[in-house]
Amino acid sequence: MSERNVARSTDAVVVGAGPVGMTSAALLAARGINVIVLEMRSGTSEEPKAISIDDEALRTYQQAGIDHDISSIIVPGTGTRYYDAGNRPVFQARGAIPFRLGHPFKNPFAQPDLEKVLAQGLINHERVTLEYDTKVTNVEQDDDFAYVTTEGPKGTEVLAARYVLGADGGRSVVRELVMDNAMSGRSYSDVWLVADTLEDPHTERYGMHHGDPKRPHVIVPGLDGRCRYEFRLFAGEGEPSQAPDFELIKRLVAPYRDIEPHQVERAINYRFNAVNADRYREGRFFLLGDAAHMMPPFAGQGLNSGIRDAANLTWKVAEAIKGKAPDSILDSYEPERKPHAGAIIAQSVRLGRVVMTTSERVARNRDEVIRQKLGTADGRAFFEEMRYRPIAQFVSDLSVTDNAGRAIGQPLVFDTTSRTTARMDHVVGNDWVLLGVDVAPEAWAEAKQVAERFDASRWYIPFDDVQPRTAEVDGLLIDLDGSLYREFEEYRGKFVLVRPDHFTSAVFAPDELAVILEKTASLRQNKASLAVASV
Repeated sequence: MSERNVARSTDAVVVGAGPVGMTSAALLAARGINVIVLEMRSGTSEEPKAISIDDEALRTYQQAGIDHDISSIIVPGTGTRYYDAGNRPVFQARGAIPFRLGHPFKNPFAQPDLEKVLAQGLINHERVTLEYDTKVTNVEQDDDFAYVTTEGPKGTEVLAARYVLGADGGRSVVRELVMDNAMSGRSYSDVWLVADTLEDPHTERYGMHHGDPKRPHVIVPGLDGRCRYEFRLFAGEGEPSQAPDFELIKRLVAPYRDIEPHQVERAINYRFNAVNADRYREGRFFLLGDAAHMMPPFAGQGLNSGIRDAANLTWKVAEAIKGKAPDSILDSYEPERKPHAGAIIAQSVRLGRVVMTTSERVARNRDEVIRQKLGTADGRAFFEEMRYRPIAQFVSDLSVTDNAGRAIGQPLVFDTTSRTTARMDHVVGNDWVLLGVDVAPEAWAEAKQVAERFDASRWYIPFDDVQPRTAEVDGLLIDLDGSLYREFEEYRGKFVLVRPDHFTSAVFAPDELAVILEKTASLRQNKASLAVASV
């Protein structure tokens, strides 16, 4: 390191202090990792870009211990209502099981509010250094460290870190310097006007997608009178990145409200991209959020996909730095996240093409098909429960059994150890967990070997309204309202090894223990902590 005149060393560097970068830093710090966050802007953004955060993201913030802070800035949302070509409501899409992940399903918010909450949390955290007005000018790596050269208030500096997370947006410097900007996909020619307004009369807790081919548009009410309007523009009405004329905004929102110039918080015309990075990892460098993928806004998943990246990657980085897992565990990041991000991109494109079509023929056929499908139980579930939404199921070395790689829910449980009622993650924690679901009490003695390998806590989930006695577990989780039984019914008689991001890694019967021990041997290593000294 000395040959490079390294000024400072840390465990991880995060490039970009937008929501995804700051989320990554918060998650790493919560796991005891020292982080330096670099941001070229002078502070948090005042532009309300992202406007919807889902239950998965809120659960991720729960891992970082800041979900209550985030909840203070959201509208507890109830999904999206879709309207036909005549602007009549057709159906409302909600989560299939309300509150399954322990948080409201789809929640409007303002990005400046989120960034302020995240930044304040990082500033107050002893393991995080947040540096504004700092540009990354060069990056290098060797067998032991990644090196980041910066220009900022302290002049030119070289930072050394075990890993670098590039969360620096669609024009990512990390992607440019490390991965030659390689992305696949396309940009679209459609121009949309986005207007964020104040003092709005809308009070709905759901977004509204109006499939009127004469003027497709989206309305998302926010907190305290904020409201996002998005309108498809036509030839001669505006060009991308051009500030729209106020008179045009006034005319477009006229069916819903009167508006004055001071009530327009932000307005811009834009074209959207549907692109996915060719690589998410290059050695000690990783891409997250818009640096890794960009998508149309129609599914409301741009920011949420970035937060999924952070949730997937940060616990693996922490385990590699602490010497609990080999560096190869990080190879699972791209195969787990890239396909799902690609599926979300494709879904967003389809929603834009079908819901936001400007063809009267396509809109008419769309409305007829949807109404026919809504007349059947399966069709109604498909639309109203959003079964068209891609669900992540990971295929990587971390999914040890064929039926693993899926997220578990977070039901309300009674913990017999603390004698308290809480959401499940609060009880079992955010590290590895071994759950025994309605297994025989004596099966725990052998399963203990799996728990010890992963330093996993052990929790018994009994069914049939009983409370077994065994000394081999950390506690019993008791069902209170049927949600625990519903969530784990398919796993009865099995052990479930759960990763720190609450996805299953292995599902196995008691007599399959030897096979599981063999398959998981490469996922752990017994080494002293490799963490760099505190910043």
